[in-house]
Amino acid sequence: MTKPDFDQIIDRVGTGCAKWDDMKTYYGVDPQDGISMWVADMDFRPPAIVQQAVDAQAAHGIYGYPGSNKPYLEAIRWWMQTRHGWQVQPDWVLTAAGLVNGTALAVDAFTQPGDRVILMTPVYHAFARVISANDREVAEFPLRLDENRVYQMDWDAWAGQMTGREKMLILCSPHNPGGRVWSPEELREVAHFCKQHDLILVSDEIHHDLIMPDAPRHSVTALAAPDITDRLITLTAATKTFNIAGAHIGNAIIPDPALRAAYQGRQMALGLSPGLFGQDMVTAAYSPEGAAWVDELVAYIDGNRRLFDEGINSIPGLHSMPLQATYLAWVDFSGTGMSREDFTARVQDQARIAANHGPTFGQGGEDFLRFNLATPRARVREAVQRMKQAFSDLQ
Repeated sequence: MTKPDFDQIIDRVGTGCAKWDDMKTYYGVDPQDGISMWVADMDFRPPAIVQQAVDAQAAHGIYGYPGSNKPYLEAIRWWMQTRHGWQVQPDWVLTAAGLVNGTALAVDAFTQPGDRVILMTPVYHAFARVISANDREVAEFPLRLDENRVYQMDWDAWAGQMTGREKMLILCSPHNPGGRVWSPEELREVAHFCKQHDLILVSDEIHHDLIMPDAPRHSVTALAAPDITDRLITLTAATKTFNIAGAHIGNAIIPDPALRAAYQGRQMALGLSPGLFGQDMVTAAYSPEGAAWVDELVAYIDGNRRLFDEGINSIPGLHSMPLQATYLAWVDFSGTGMSREDFTARVQDQARIAANHGPTFGQGGEDFLRFNLATPRARVREAVQRMKQAFSDLQ
């Protein structure tokens, strides 16, 4: 494998990508002199083997209906076994048009209008969006910050929030935006809670390959809590790992036949099926060459993480939550004593950085901004310097 050049600056402005072309619309930050650190995709090209698969399909020049997906399913089986120790049977895998679609299908298949769906907030904002769009109620169960300012599950508090109308819990594992890797013991607590309250558990594990070198190993929920497979839908995808989110392809892995039939029934009713290029890209990515690329990627992101955290944590009143997984830094501004409007204006207007606003992630996000570190290191270094300048009066 040719060593990837993650330091290469690739100009994405004008390519139709949300991350750079929409940053001025949403944040008032001009891409000509700003730094885009909001949308969770990477400013890196995928491994060469993925591009080769796309080139081969394009060179053929006929884009008919896809046929057998056996190579695709075999690639998923190999990846899950090799990278996560999970023996997945091919017939467990149902392919969705990305994991937001996969989540929406689960909400549609296993809940009814008016039901409550639990989210441990702050959490990935698309969950609440699809719950509300399906006429279900978002039940926000806030995570607790411990003495080390790390998120913990708060079962005592959450038990008091149950009303009896809750039908599903959506877990983000690893956690986005906090970058937390949940332990096997914590996952078993989630499973126990779901069994106790008769909840379907949707475990979104899209960031499972992006674990920092010194962090605990990611635990597959299905392995940590094998007694819950009769109520478990695991969502996985290659898109976050290999920066191919535009392919809009992901998987719902459902061992239980009854759950799988219900989920598949909704897919069939809506006429959903995967596209040609996405399956080719994933089949190529889930390979030894793809695995070697991911190892290089994680090491690079870890370097960006260290650079960013050192700089941000040196600014009085700012705290970057310890990042165990993902490439998304979750920065707490509460120590500045500023209002959300004031610290956000400094980031956007003075530092000229587009970062996700914390309240979009639900309760507990009010004092935070989320910064995407999956960009060339020169940009991370520049972002840190701009942040120091924007908050220089605190130093």
